[in-house]
Amino acid sequence: MNKKISGGVVHHMPLDLRKALVHDPSALAVWEDITPLARNEWICWVTSGKKSETRGIRIEKALSKLRGGMRRPCCWAGCAHR
Repeated sequence: MNKKISGGVVHHMPLDLRKALVHDPSALAVWEDITPLARNEWICWVTSGKKSETRGIRIEKALSKLRGGMRRPCCWAGCAHR
């Protein structure tokens, strides 16, 4: 899994999200097209889930929304860390 995947501004790419993106070329293509700040928002949204079940659900939703062309998480106040 040596493929380079762009990260966010503040947050590091979590391994579970990275693995999911590597296995989803359509979502990965959108991921690489969005800005570092937008990637940061997705990473923060995924990692803000405290339970592993929540993270898994958020990763699946993120992949689906990225495949659909969504560039930022919807209905979320945004990353407080920027």
